[in-house]
Amino acid sequence: MHRTTAAVEDPAVAAVALDPIRARLLEALRTPGSASSLAAERGMTRQNVNHHLRALEARGLIELVEERRKRGMTERIMQATAGAFVISPEAWAMVAPDPDREPDELSAQWLLALAARLLREVGRLITTAGSRRVATFAIDGEITFASAADRAVFTRELGESVRALVAEYHAEEGRPHRLVVGLHPAMPPEKP
Repeated sequence: MHRTTAAVEDPAVAAVALDPIRARLLEALRTPGSASSLAAERGMTRQNVNHHLRALEARGLIELVEERRKRGMTERIMQATAGAFVISPEAWAMVAPDPDREPDELSAQWLLALAARLLREVGRLITTAGSRRVATFAIDGEITFASAADRAVFTRELGESVRALVAEYHAEEGRPHRLVVGLHPAMPPEKP
């Protein structure tokens, strides 16, 4: 198994790697596998898996490690070319949505655009800071709402509170900071 982490600099490679189905196949191929084995594990057709594997292979994200003759056919055993992939901020900028084009607080696409901008900007800050520490702050939590109405009230009150704090502390002079607050349904853990 490859244990290295590879940086993805090419936006076309990033677009292939970020496709949800291909990302799951890429993760599964940390250990060698074939289209047939992946299809059985993922509940997909072998032809569909092969389609995605060809795209991953064409972009250098997976490679052939072995060919086996099986029932008159050749089975291709593939493996990811790295143990993990990191999308560079430059490549991410080319495939991410623009937050200024989707200014809708209730849109999942706008939340994704904000997250993409956050990745780009913090990535650039880290890169330019070198060994210096970057002044950041983050809160991560999970909340369960009894109803959709409770969620709506919570988001309204949270928005009002944050806007009031921003108005209180915003100054015309000084160093600007970006504030992003997001809320989305939590995903169940992925099955191995």
